[in-house]
Amino acid sequence: MQLRPGEWVVVRSKEEILATLGPDGAHKNLPFMSEMLSYCGRRFQVYKRADKTCDTVDKGGGLRMRDTVHLIGTRCEGTAHGGCEAGCFLFWREAWLKRADGDADVAPSNTTATAKCTERDLERAGVVDAAAQVYRCQATQLLTYTEPLQWWDLRQYVRDVVTNRQPIGEMIGAVLFSAYRKLVDFGIGYRVLIGLYDWVAARCGAKPYPIRTGRCEKTPTAILDLQPGELVRVKPYHEILATLDRNSRNRGLWFDAEMVRYCGGTYRVVKRVRRILDEKTGKMLSFSNPCIVLHDVYCRATKTKYRLFCPRSNLTYWREIWLERAPEGGAVAQRSTA
Repeated sequence: MQLRPGEWVVVRSKEEILATLGPDGAHKNLPFMSEMLSYCGRRFQVYKRADKTCDTVDKGGGLRMRDTVHLIGTRCEGTAHGGCEAGCFLFWREAWLKRADGDADVAPSNTTATAKCTERDLERAGVVDAAAQVYRCQATQLLTYTEPLQWWDLRQYVRDVVTNRQPIGEMIGAVLFSAYRKLVDFGIGYRVLIGLYDWVAARCGAKPYPIRTGRCEKTPTAILDLQPGELVRVKPYHEILATLDRNSRNRGLWFDAEMVRYCGGTYRVVKRVRRILDEKTGKMLSFSNPCIVLHDVYCRATKTKYRLFCPRSNLTYWREIWLERAPEGGAVAQRSTA
């Protein structure tokens, strides 16, 4: 189909989709999960083509995908996977979609396709060991339906611009940053290079160099008891750095370079995250210190190493000590609808 960002599609009926799946509930190894059934027959707009994604299993670089897209407003709710709260962007095979006109929901069409998979099969496929809280989902199976993508494969960047409409200015900026980062990583003249970057950034209204580590031996914590709907401000980068250890973590949670762009911004709290799946083992992890998810705050993949412009738009998790309540009526940052 070669769907493009902005196109409207209809998710095919449950019967049509089940007919594309094997008994394991997958299409070419990509699981169709029980949570996705609620989207059948509805219209959505294509967010981006998922021609590549990031390796969140082995924490490697990029991975190549084909015939798959992300749809606006379709993140996994985790209801069939032990209540996982990661909120991953769902992958949709083009075989599960059809082009549509307009912007309203429509009823699924009748089909005579013979199902090779049942709803019960989907449920069974999603649970590996209920007692041990081990699950199987699109995230845990990532390496089975993708293939390695080298960062130097220039074709991916052409696809980013031509197919996913990545602004050329952002592309150039990300490439220049990657080159500068390699220069900094050599370690020669480190302080001078960081100082030069910060000096230029300050005069351009940009953020300071985003790859730094803290110095805490034991990281501090704060309890704000933030709730969905509250307005918060992300603290300045230098204040957040003061809460990190030498691995850029606070109580085990990594503060990523992609998060620096949000420092100083004001956002709505979406939810508190207490449990997510370990993407490598499928086992449920429970957080002793809940994390906060903010509205339209996600990884933009402009500062990541070896996986620039991954369209997956993973949600970022925030410690409450990195946030502070903001007064109602203040300006709220507006971003895309990922």
